[in-house]
Amino acid sequence: MGAASLLPCDVILAVHAATYALSMIYKGSMPLPEDLRVFLTVIRKASFAAAADELGVSAAYVSKRIQILENTLATRLLHRTSRRITLTDDGARVKDWAARILEDFQHLSDELIDAHDSPRGRLHICSSFGFGRIHVAPALALLADRYPGLEIRLDLFDRVVDIVSEGFDLEIRVGDDIPGQHIGRQLVSNRRILCAAPSYLERHGAPAQLSDLEHHECLVLKERDNAFGVWVLERDGTQESVRVGGPLSSNSGEIVLQWALHGRGVLLRSLWDVKPLLEQGKLVQVLHDYGQSANVWAVYPTRLAHSGKLRACVEFLQAHFAQLSI
Repeated sequence: MGAASLLPCDVILAVHAATYALSMIYKGSMPLPEDLRVFLTVIRKASFAAAADELGVSAAYVSKRIQILENTLATRLLHRTSRRITLTDDGARVKDWAARILEDFQHLSDELIDAHDSPRGRLHICSSFGFGRIHVAPALALLADRYPGLEIRLDLFDRVVDIVSEGFDLEIRVGDDIPGQHIGRQLVSNRRILCAAPSYLERHGAPAQLSDLEHHECLVLKERDNAFGVWVLERDGTQESVRVGGPLSSNSGEIVLQWALHGRGVLLRSLWDVKPLLEQGKLVQVLHDYGQSANVWAVYPTRLAHSGKLRACVEFLQAHFAQLSI
């Protein structure tokens, strides 16, 4: 029987056995799960200050918990200098044990949550800057209202995030490129289209074919690790690419949208963001046959496949975005 299917009492025994074994190996007392969590966070962030920031505590608290853990296990776990933190041999062994112990605690928590049907605990979520600020943040505020027992932290990035090594429970991402080692659940379908302001089209005319974009002023958005200045679009199930450029580019979707509204170029933007502007006549769609998939996904590690609080979060977001779907 896998750990994910254990009953709460079985998980309690598994956790107790693992922590007891760890204490016996190092001939110390039983370590506290909180100290193990602090220890793993320090390793991942390679800094007491960065770990403290993620955990929402002081660096002094982190240092104290590490000291208590080392005293509990009667061994040194970390080499600390003014510039870096590295694991001792014992620290490397404890790291593996700690990860397993905390995973068992997570299973226990999830079993109890399912039993009480009231999601609670921490959820560390990440998303991209534009989509995260405009769409994810308001949705998570509503999620917090629905489930007061949840503690939600949202971090936004303009880069690719490794959710496992960086300690995230969930990523809300736009695009279908889901890493094979993670679980992806589509929240809602979405699409990017080409559009421009009427004032721009009056001056430059509308492109008649995709290659015409090479001679237009295009507003290029730099997103994550996507090739800069290359738009890959779909028509009738076939992908075509075109190299685009212009005097204006940014890593902010909101900025390029404002430029487009002021007639500064052709824009590739999510239909979610531009539909009201199209209806108001502030933007006009061009090259209607072309588009780009921009589906919204919830992506999470396989270790959280049976997490009750994560399931509640994903199902809530799926229902929320379905209401907003165009």
